[in-house]
Amino acid sequence: MPIICYFIIKRASEAKPLVPRHYNYDTIQVVNKKGKNVEDTIWHTIPDFTLTNQLGQQVSLHDIKGVSFKNNIPDTSNKVIVANFFFTHCPNICPAMTVNMKRLQQSITNAQRVGDKSPNFIQFLSFSIDPERDSVPRLKAWADRFQVDPANWWLLTGDKKTIYDLSIKDMLLTSEDGGGVDTSFIHSDRFVLIDRNRKIRGYYYGLDSASIAKLAGDIIYLSLEKDQNKKSFFAGKIQLMAIVFLIAIMAVATLVYFLRKKKN
Repeated sequence: MPIICYFIIKRASEAKPLVPRHYNYDTIQVVNKKGKNVEDTIWHTIPDFTLTNQLGQQVSLHDIKGVSFKNNIPDTSNKVIVANFFFTHCPNICPAMTVNMKRLQQSITNAQRVGDKSPNFIQFLSFSIDPERDSVPRLKAWADRFQVDPANWWLLTGDKKTIYDLSIKDMLLTSEDGGGVDTSFIHSDRFVLIDRNRKIRGYYYGLDSASIAKLAGDIIYLSLEKDQNKKSFFAGKIQLMAIVFLIAIMAVATLVYFLRKKKN
């Protein structure tokens, strides 16, 4: 039984996970694990920033934390993030992307909360690639137009280089300054999924309903994903447990054998 359980657990741990894969690595290192050289991928981390949201508040990645309660003890952890890029003078795809982001925000609720069903594990971020014209009042007007809930959705403006670096260097999305001409700004139509460790976990078409439905499912998977930096209590102990159980069964069997022999 211990050996059978060991192989079942080992096989289950090696099964392909449902959670979305990682994107955008910085480097691949070769490390020695248990006498074998294996490749260890260092995934790119989205850097912190300080920008201004539609309420005029200075915000950063450090502020994006959800609060849940386990055994009546508050547990504060990073939120899953969905990000995109837009500008309020956009004549074509931006309104449609905002509508789809709004639908995504409304579709994900927290069934465990009473009253306010807003999920506390996700944050939506929309970065303006035209920060020179997209002031706080303009972002507020855009938010009012599409009924953006600021509780977990920020429209962000601020330092232009910070925003373009986030788009091009960190999220690998196309963004191009149009030189003040409304229709010449270029930006991606993708939504970017970022996990609690600030790693990119997916790109989704912001204008495609099937892609957005997949994004909604992947958000739930990431919200349930265990922190990879925290090792499980059983990590590295399965083999030892199997051996201990086997020894225990052999000891019990030996004891039963001698008791029966003594009785006879």
